[in-house]
Amino acid sequence: MSEDRAGLSEQPGSQWYDDEAGPLVRPYAMTGGRTKPGVTGVRFDLIALVTLDTGAPDVGDDTSLGPEHLALIDLCRAETQSVAELAAGADLPVGVVRVLLGDLLELGSVTVSRPVPPAQLPDERILREVIEGLRAL
Repeated sequence: MSEDRAGLSEQPGSQWYDDEAGPLVRPYAMTGGRTKPGVTGVRFDLIALVTLDTGAPDVGDDTSLGPEHLALIDLCRAETQSVAELAAGADLPVGVVRVLLGDLLELGSVTVSRPVPPAQLPDERILREVIEGLRAL
């Protein structure tokens, strides 16, 4: 079996297999060809926070979920994470993670929230004055 410089075998169908990485799964195969989450009204920004819903039914027996869905659930099980962190942790493209999170949101397995915008956070000067006032007591 001959190999080129990239490590790809030159047999029929070998474009789907990389000797070093193993079988390749295209992103559209993971999402069923979808490019957008099915949930409307929810924005999966890179900084959106995803939390595992502890009151959600157990998804372990759900055969409609793929291994990528389960990987995202496992990542959320430990702690709340941003969409960007989930994509990095699952080693998936952000677009794929958004579609998969839409599936999990529809099932009620996760909740998505937005972090507090910096404009709504208290001013640092005010916080310093409060700290100085507490120290003065």
